[in-house]
Amino acid sequence: MGYRHSKDEILEGAISFALAEGLSRMTFGSLARHLGISDRIIVYYFPSKSDLINEVMGQVGLRVQTTLQSVIKTAATDHKEFVGAVWPALAQRKNDPMFALFFEASGLAVAGVEPYRSMAPALVRAWIDWAEQSIDGPPAFRKTQASAAIATLDGLLLMRQLAGAEVANRAAKGIMSPNTRSSRRGK
Repeated sequence: MGYRHSKDEILEGAISFALAEGLSRMTFGSLARHLGISDRIIVYYFPSKSDLINEVMGQVGLRVQTTLQSVIKTAATDHKEFVGAVWPALAQRKNDPMFALFFEASGLAVAGVEPYRSMAPALVRAWIDWAEQSIDGPPAFRKTQASAAIATLDGLLLMRQLAGAEVANRAAKGIMSPNTRSSRRGK
């Protein structure tokens, strides 16, 4: 009997393919050609494209969380402190393909394309729930601050994708800096 590919190997290959080619180009056939296997092997482990996409995006999300776990040393007091702690780790060229994938999935969700439309709300909720664990305070405060942090990070990351690192870093600096308007006026 010949070599059988494991689900984990196929999933890793699918992540690699998606990061290089994008989600919209990933079909069972294109992934099978990329991996040099039959598309039937992929379907054996991932019966639908929704199953495959959900697992790919879940694993990409875990990679982002793993990256951030190393930089969050203590709970943040608010969304600005949280963003200030994690932005330098996220705003790196090596992470750009993961966020390009996230924004591709988001765009497809907004356009009403399945499985992205159904998957996107859960991804955003999971991201907020995860951030909430790294913010100090009562539950309602943590939820609000986590939502603000994720909205801010998503905006900065989208800006990084569309306008470049320099523009996004300048915006991040402005968001995290105290208001200096009065100091510019000499007050």
